[in-house]
Amino acid sequence: MEYHVGQAHPRVETRFGVRSLSRRTLRYVTERKPPGMSWESWIDRQIREADERGEFDNLPGAGKPIPGIDKPHDEMWWVKQKLAREGVSYLPPALALRKEVDEVLEQIMHEQSEDSARTLLNDINARIKHVNSTTISGPSTAVWPLDVEQTMKKWRDHHPEGTPADPNARPGRADPS
Repeated sequence: MEYHVGQAHPRVETRFGVRSLSRRTLRYVTERKPPGMSWESWIDRQIREADERGEFDNLPGAGKPIPGIDKPHDEMWWVKQKLAREGVSYLPPALALRKEVDEVLEQIMHEQSEDSARTLLNDINARIKHVNSTTISGPSTAVWPLDVEQTMKKWRDHHPEGTPADPNARPGRADPS
């Protein structure tokens, strides 16, 4: 290889012709192994010179244990790391729906008004119907729309004091006083 220094983009002569190199490419081009030198000593020399230049200083993870070293081998490790780094999780629609139903049921019990709890319940029921009618892959969805009145009864039992700010309070409820 022949480097023509002094030009805007150095050129290299290869067996396929002359090629221009950018500065970024030049940084990573190594010299050819000198004849008579063993591969091991040539590689060791390159590592030693890079270490002297400080190219191994401040690498991410320096001095820390290798993450996942004690876990069993997983061929999809890089996909899982990418998803974790990006903050993305993927569950099949049926499993995601089960998780979503559990979260909404818990959220409903913390709602202050019956109307907002009922709205959440209607929204999750619409979601359940949509997933049940469109899911074609993954495990089947064994989730049925929630019984609105039964769930609202549980909400009322959980909130015996009622909601004074709720103008649509249901008649026939026992007065707590």
